[in-house]
Amino acid sequence: MNDYIKNMREKIGSDTLLTVGCGAFIQDKEGNLLFQRRFPGEGWGIPGGLMEIGESFEETVKREVYEETNLVITKMDLFGIYSGSNGFATYANGDKVFSVQIIFLVSEYIGLLKKNLESSELLFLSKKNLPSKINSHQEPFIMDWVKDAKIPVIK
Repeated sequence: MNDYIKNMREKIGSDTLLTVGCGAFIQDKEGNLLFQRRFPGEGWGIPGGLMEIGESFEETVKREVYEETNLVITKMDLFGIYSGSNGFATYANGDKVFSVQIIFLVSEYIGLLKKNLESSELLFLSKKNLPSKINSHQEPFIMDWVKDAKIPVIK
């Protein structure tokens, strides 16, 4: 949990907190998408995380992708901006959030893919071979990728 979230939770308890998340559609040369499973048994999603105070969207997604995959983004474009009712979540500890998501399409990166404490599994999968259990909060933008939605998507 970043310091901002921790400090805000001390003030507001479990009440709904507005957050900004940034995620990455990282594609390999064949157009397969990098999927991440954070913990065994959890749904599959894409690398990304919450913006910290003072960060830009690009800085956030680059930091999160590096932390979670060991990849360094060298070229990306805006895929979409997501808000609305799907942004509400309640965590197991009772904390509530409403998150706005900024999703980038990464076309170039360097480094060797490596899992760490935040990623239990990392796999490149095709649109025809999606994982059976997708993170419900990320499913709308993953499905937009599958359907080749016109970008940028704004919902």
